[in-house]
Amino acid sequence: MTSDSDETSRSPSPPRSPKRPMYFVQSPSRDSNDGYKSSSIQATPSCSSPTDSHSHTSSSRHSRTSSSTRFSGSLRGNRRKNIKGWRECDVIVEEGDYDDLYYDKGFLGRCRTFLALLGFVLLFTIFCLSIWGASKPYKPRIKVKNFSVHNFHIGEGLDATGVPTKMLTANCSMKMSIYNPATFFGIHVSSTSVNLMYMQITGASGQLKKYYQPRKSRRTLSVSLKGDKVPLYGAGESLAESDRNGGVPMKLAFEVQTQGNLVGKLVRSKHRRHITCSVVIDSANLRFIKFTENWCTYH
Repeated sequence: MTSDSDETSRSPSPPRSPKRPMYFVQSPSRDSNDGYKSSSIQATPSCSSPTDSHSHTSSSRHSRTSSSTRFSGSLRGNRRKNIKGWRECDVIVEEGDYDDLYYDKGFLGRCRTFLALLGFVLLFTIFCLSIWGASKPYKPRIKVKNFSVHNFHIGEGLDATGVPTKMLTANCSMKMSIYNPATFFGIHVSSTSVNLMYMQITGASGQLKKYYQPRKSRRTLSVSLKGDKVPLYGAGESLAESDRNGGVPMKLAFEVQTQGNLVGKLVRSKHRRHITCSVVIDSANLRFIKFTENWCTYH
């Protein structure tokens, strides 16, 4: 004999609802200021009844709100928090400006170029100074050898303005030798005007032609001096009196200039010699005058 309670317990249990499928809801990050793209993934069962749907909807909203709030807070703190027990992963953030690296390389390259150029200029300067210093002892040797008087006449005449005065006409020549002792460079030789002077008056003058003289060489030069009716003014009387008394004391004066190009025209060796020679001229006895060492000075 069975009771109602036994019948009730033996009655078949209502069938269980079938297993609900699972799906994932992905919500984008709400923090637009951070550069990371993130998502919140929530596992939610499908709903088969209004009651389940209502409860699921409420729980889903609560889950999304809480997860979004947590995730936004984690982004503001520059870290990620583990919400569902997932494995945490580190985020590698590359910071820095590659332009600075390229700028540093360019700056170093320019510094190396500048240092190389500076070193070359320094070495070249030392080289030029060494050559210039080595050229200083090689001074050209100049010697006036002789002086010839072909014509020497004192007369009367008028100057360009018509003033009467004594006039001097002279025709002379001078020979000198120049020796270049340099062993590694030639020289360019020139001179100022070669003047035959009485007191401060130039009675005749000539010019040495510029030329090039090779190294370790000697050359003899001839210079012609001419003066045509040179007015003497107040010096005319004293000059004529000296000529009557045996000879007119006169002076040769000029300067010889030499230049050697050692490294093109960048490094040069220059020398100057100022030369004066004393000579006595007698218009009645024109002769060849050979100079001795005491007759000329070289400065």
